[in-house]
Amino acid sequence: MNKKSVKDIDVKGKKVLVRCDFNVPMKDGVITDENRITGALPTIKYLLDNGAKVTLCSHMGKPHSIFSAEVKLNKKDKKKVEAGETTAEAIIEKAKKDEPKKLTLAPVAKRLNELLGGKVVFASDVIGPDAKAKRDNLKNGEAVLLENLRFHHEEEGKEENFCRELAYDAEVYVNDAFGTAHRSHASTAAIVEYGIIKTAVCGFLIEKELSVMAATLENPPRPFVAILGGAKVADKLNVISNLLDKCDTLIIGGGMAYTFLKAKGYEVGTSLLDEEKLDYCRDMMEKAAKAGKELLLPIDTVVTDSFPEPIDAEIKTQIVPSDKIPANKMGMDIGEKTRKLYADKVKNAKAVIWNGPMGVFENPTLAKGTIAVAQALADVYGKCTTIIGGGDSAAAIQQLGFADKVTHISTGGGASLELFEGKVLPGIACLNDK
Repeated sequence: MNKKSVKDIDVKGKKVLVRCDFNVPMKDGVITDENRITGALPTIKYLLDNGAKVTLCSHMGKPHSIFSAEVKLNKKDKKKVEAGETTAEAIIEKAKKDEPKKLTLAPVAKRLNELLGGKVVFASDVIGPDAKAKRDNLKNGEAVLLENLRFHHEEEGKEENFCRELAYDAEVYVNDAFGTAHRSHASTAAIVEYGIIKTAVCGFLIEKELSVMAATLENPPRPFVAILGGAKVADKLNVISNLLDKCDTLIIGGGMAYTFLKAKGYEVGTSLLDEEKLDYCRDMMEKAAKAGKELLLPIDTVVTDSFPEPIDAEIKTQIVPSDKIPANKMGMDIGEKTRKLYADKVKNAKAVIWNGPMGVFENPTLAKGTIAVAQALADVYGKCTTIIGGGDSAAAIQQLGFADKVTHISTGGGASLELFEGKVLPGIACLNDK
């Protein structure tokens, strides 16, 4: 994945379209977490400092079906309609009034303008008259942020005419949104694939993802340990198989561990179980054995009577051997012996990638396994390449205060998982090779 970056081209006086990821959490119109904004600043500052005329674009959330080619109600809305509480038409009418206000990028533009010394203006549309006027008026070292790309169904439909209007008169395309690089949308790939903008490079965020994560997966230092958690085996079928080809030790935790334990013939009680994936788990254990790879499963398990409600509620637990989970109990976290086993494997590794918590980490009582793995990674900081593959594990490592004790935290959960699967990401494949 030897792709050109912004430093490999001359941007002075050039009109540059930058795909960012400004899908930040908002509450009552206020940004509650600025990480994605601050993460984009190095690329934006570089372009502005080097005299580019910069157009920034991003999505925000998942706008309602009013912005889609077809009406698609979410699960909550469907339940309301099925219960006779409302109609699909009423929900759509309400969304027409509410969603443009809730999902506007105007607060992001305001914050960018503050952080960049007044160099950013906001366009109230994406391909309309306001966007074009403000792009036409840009001077070298100035930027405009377009409104939410997903207010147009053509963005996800990657329609060619929309791509052409989005490109407008841009001479250079920069993708710095790793979190959407696995999406084949207009702004993430099609704008280049259609040949509309021929000079296409990555920003500093994607460059780091490629230089650290992709490089480690392609040529890992040994021993290479992969840790997978999370809920379901089905979510990580190709990840498990691909990582078994690459790593020396594959550690399994989280809800997916119980399907593997069941596949070994163990009782798993009322624990989360993918019944349809039992044969797959057996195949993966056999694959590991034939290849001389370690596939580690929990040797003891924290169990409870039921799932905590609410999720952070106080709950009674006990630790049992993983082959002796009572039929009326539910596995919720890895036990003390497993924590030590997994930590010991990390201690001797030269590279570790981790995706997915070891248990229900949102509950303090059931977070000990996830904390133990995070601590183990922090303990080898500087001596081992440690990579957090986005999503819940990234949230966990940040919440637990270990974010500054790992080599790299990926900015994209879905994108990093597809990279772990060995897939080619459309938003990176379309960029110019060095």
